[in-house]
Amino acid sequence: MLKEFKDFIATGNVMDMAVGIIMGAAVTAIITSLVEDLINPIISLFLGGVDFSGMKYLLGEGEGAASFNYGNFIMAIINFVIIAWVVFMLVKMVNRMKNAAVEEAEEAPAGPSETDLLMEIRDAIKAS
Repeated sequence: MLKEFKDFIATGNVMDMAVGIIMGAAVTAIITSLVEDLINPIISLFLGGVDFSGMKYLLGEGEGAASFNYGNFIMAIINFVIIAWVVFMLVKMVNRMKNAAVEEAEEAPAGPSETDLLMEIRDAIKAS
C-alpha cells in the first residue's frame, strides 16, 4: 500500500497538479492586489468615491449589533468579475502562444522518415 501511494505521488499528473496549485496561489495574490489596490480605486473614482465595502444595514442597536454587510457582497461580486476577466485574458494569451507554437511546428519541414533512412542505408550497403 505504501508503494502504491509512492507511485501515485510520483506520477506526473499529481506533480503537475501540485505545481498548478502553488502557481495558482501565487497568481491569486497578484490578481487580488491588482483588483483591490489598482482597479477598485478607479471604480470608486467613477462612482463618486463610493466604497461599497462600508455599506451595511444594522440589524440591531448598540456596539454588538449584528449587521447585514451587503457592501462586502457587492465588492466580492465586482472582484469576482474582474478576476474572472483577468484570468480569461491570461488563458486566451497562453492559448494564442500555444497555437502559434503548434503552427510553427507544423510549418517546419519534416525530416526523412525512418523508412527513408533505412532504405538509404540499404542502398549505401549495396553500393559498397
